[in-house]
Order: sequence, then C-alpha cells, then structure tokens
Amino acid sequence: MSGSTVTINDSNFNEAVIASDTPVLVDFWAEWCGPCKIIAPILDEIAAEHEGKIIIGKLNTDDNIETARRFEVMSIPTLILFKDGEAQIRIVGAQPKSALVNKISQFL
Repeated sequence: MSGSTVTINDSNFNEAVIASDTPVLVDFWAEWCGPCKIIAPILDEIAAEHEGKIIIGKLNTDDNIETARRFEVMSIPTLILFKDGEAQIRIVGAQPKSALVNKISQFL
C-alpha cells in the first residue's frame, strides 16, 4: 500500500491506531463488498494527498472479527477516525471524495 495507508488487524490495532500520534481513519471493509471497492481508490488518494497528517488503515472485517465487533461495525464500508486513541467520527457507506475530505478535514 502506498503513502500513509497501512493494513490493520486484530493483533496490531492498539499499536497502529490507539497509540498513534497521527489521526488514523480506519476503513472496515471486506473483499466481497462492492461499495468497499469503490471507496478504496478514494482513500488511497486521500492518504497520498494528506501524507503525514492522517493515516488510512484498512481492516478486513472477515479476517478481523474481534475488532469489528469491538467497534460495533454492522455494515461496511464503515470508516472510523481515531485521534489520540479515541473514536472521533464514524462514516457509514461509500461517499464521494469531497464528502469524505469535508468530514475529516478538522482532523487534518
């Protein structure tokens, strides 16, 4: 993955997200999810354009059920932005890049 995009899983979640000094937008997704595939390149663009200001984390919900349950992810894609170890905003469903950037801009 390029820029500030990282793979997140059950075992590295606390270290990669909760302990991060940089805000982390976690994308809860699955391979079979059509809207997840639509939003993936948008998230890559956001990661590249805002490198150093935000990290985009990708967490496959099929492979990491524990973390998905921990944050009550009921539908995907769900994006949760964490800052200073706390969930700040939750975005459910695929959205245009402009809408996503608008929603997370206060954390950039």
